[in-house]
Amino acid sequence: MPETLAALLLAHVLADFVFQSGWMVAMKRRWQGLASHGAAVLATAIAATGCLDWSLLWLSALHVAIDALKARTRGGLRPFLLDQAAHLATLVALAHWQPTLWESGLWAGITALPGLMALIAGAVVATRAGGFAVGFLMGPFAARLLPEVTAESLPGAGRVIGLLERGLIFALVLLGQAQGVGLLIAAKSILRFGAVKDDRALSEYVIIGTLASFGWALVAAYATLAALAALPPLGILPVSP
Repeated sequence: MPETLAALLLAHVLADFVFQSGWMVAMKRRWQGLASHGAAVLATAIAATGCLDWSLLWLSALHVAIDALKARTRGGLRPFLLDQAAHLATLVALAHWQPTLWESGLWAGITALPGLMALIAGAVVATRAGGFAVGFLMGPFAARLLPEVTAESLPGAGRVIGLLERGLIFALVLLGQAQGVGLLIAAKSILRFGAVKDDRALSEYVIIGTLASFGWALVAAYATLAALAALPPLGILPVSP
C-alpha cells in the first residue's frame, strides 16, 4: 500500500500544483475548467501508477467534486487546507481500497521509484504548495500594507525568495543538515533588518511570513522523511553532520 499511496500522492501534487494552469483555476466554476482539470488528474494518476484501472476514474471524479465545492467558497487559507485535506483523504482511502494498484502497474519492478516519487511530491508540497498556503495566510496583511510591501520591490521577488528558502530547508532536512536552517534564519534576518527595523507593522509582516514559510517547509520535509522510511530505500545516504 505505501507504494500505491506514494504514486497517487505524486500524481495529485503534479495535477494540482504543476500542471494546473491559471485558466483552469479561473474556470473552476464552469464545467470546462473542471473537466480539463479532472482530465489532468486522471492522466497523472495513470502515468504515476502505470496502470489503467476504473478506480482512478472514481478518484478523478471525487477530485472534481471537491474542487467544485471549493470553487463556491471565498478562498483563503482555511478553504485551501480543507480542500487539500479532502484530497489527501481520498488518496488514502483509494490506497486502502486498491492497495495492489502499484503492483499491477508498469513500474512495479522499479524498486526505488516509489521513494523517488515521495521525494518529488514532498519537494513540490514544500515549495509550490507552500507558496499558495503562505500567500493565502499573508493576503489579509498584505492588503493593509500594500504600498509598503510593494515599494521598491522587484516584481515577483518575494515569490522567488519563498520558493528558494523552502527548497533549501527541504534539502537541508533531507540531507540530515537541519541545523543549517538556523543559519538560514539568521541570514534572512540580517538581510531584512535594515528594511524593516523602523516599521513595526512591516517587521511583523515579515516575521509572520518567514515563520509560516519555514514552518511549512519543515513539516513537509519531516513528513517526507516519514514517508521514505515506509518505502524501499532510495540508496542515497544523508550527509553526515
